[in-house]
Amino acid sequence: MSTLALKPVRRHPAVPRAKRMLGRALIYAALLFWTFICLFPIYWTVTTSFKSAVDVTQAHLIPWVDFQPDWKGWRSLGLSPDTLFGTSTARAEFTSRFVNSIITSVGASLLALILGSLAAYGLSRFRYKFAWMRNDDILFWMISQRIMPPVVSAIPIYVMFQQVHLLDTPLALILTYMTVNLPIVVWLMVDFFDAIPRELEESAALDGASRYRILFDLMLPLARPGLVATTLLVLILSWNEYLLALFLSTANAQTMPLLVAAQNATRGPQWWTMSVLILLMIVPVVVMTLFLQRFIARGLLTGAVKG
Repeated sequence: MSTLALKPVRRHPAVPRAKRMLGRALIYAALLFWTFICLFPIYWTVTTSFKSAVDVTQAHLIPWVDFQPDWKGWRSLGLSPDTLFGTSTARAEFTSRFVNSIITSVGASLLALILGSLAAYGLSRFRYKFAWMRNDDILFWMISQRIMPPVVSAIPIYVMFQQVHLLDTPLALILTYMTVNLPIVVWLMVDFFDAIPRELEESAALDGASRYRILFDLMLPLARPGLVATTLLVLILSWNEYLLALFLSTANAQTMPLLVAAQNATRGPQWWTMSVLILLMIVPVVVMTLFLQRFIARGLLTGAVKG
């Protein structure tokens, strides 16, 4: 009686493990490289705000190694430690432009969100017919207004506000920014309303809820992630708007982008002052993003639990 000798199978667990580790290392290396690319402009701006003219022209990068940090850019705006508590015309101008940017951006975003959400809900839940246009045609026509360059409508808008004596006022900028960004709000919010099941509205209607109560107590809370994301997008677009602010403001209603552009004077670009202004423009947007991100995550979690 013969027996068959089974040879043990050799396994090499180290080979797949090495491949996984190599793949993971490559992924982390790619992520670190991309992070460096994204954060390097911010690093460049921060370091430039503490440079002098010589350090900027010679492209020094590392503080205390390539150059000695200086408060020149901050001092030119009256924001350095030695000038912060004194009288400064430059700081007063910066404060005025900063407040104008906040008023116009927040005001335009809120108006666009209110009107755009109502229009989006109507296009999502009702069927319209205007000549040959249906809901999809109306929606496409609205978003097509963003295809047109803003400079095309800048002169008519300028003449219109001049006739009603609203030129160089925050109200003119608020109404203009709201009108320009309204199609974006409608376009985005229609998708969020379409994603909410109609059965929820039908159930609420059977319980006796009116159309307005369904909208404000049911639909808008469920669409909170979309509202927050759309608000953030419109707020950033309004905050960074330059061309329309250049046409519609001369002194009293000028915003931060115009102040940044004004640093390109006859003596050449004042890179240190420009970098300080850019940093001060970035901070409110970053804070707003971090604050609204919590509501986006909470809204998504709530929708998942209800589903």
